[in-house]
Amino acid sequence: MREIETDIVNVIPQRPPFVMVDKLLAVDEESACAQLVVASDNIFVENRLFVEAGIVEHIAQTCAAGMGFVNRNTLNNKVKIGFLSAIRNLAITRLPKVGETLTTHVSMLEHVMEMALIAANVKIGDETIAEGAMKIFITDIENENNS
Repeated sequence: MREIETDIVNVIPQRPPFVMVDKLLAVDEESACAQLVVASDNIFVENRLFVEAGIVEHIAQTCAAGMGFVNRNTLNNKVKIGFLSAIRNLAITRLPKVGETLTTHVSMLEHVMEMALIAANVKIGDETIAEGAMKIFITDIENENNS
């Protein structure tokens, strides 16, 4: 997979230092794949490990990047703000180390009105380090940072 040419902050509502996606690798209306290289100055790094909250936020932002890209580039809409409303069956087998690259795939399981249920798989190379599902509430609020 190669990177989709886009400035990631144009497709997500988050801003540094809270951006947990470096690159969008693939996207369509049902799925997205993104990467993050764990930097030593990341706000979710403790003792040179990317903690659980960072993995959760990275998954949510992978989903946001995919939805934001589709909204901007396919549907010609503005990026909408969403909120994580539930986490289901999240299993994290190990924490990433500084310098490791997370590659995360999210896919839409259900989308009913403003609620989306997504499945996520986080890998470092060929090793799955986290997987689970999330419910995301998508608002009608347009992100003012992404005109």
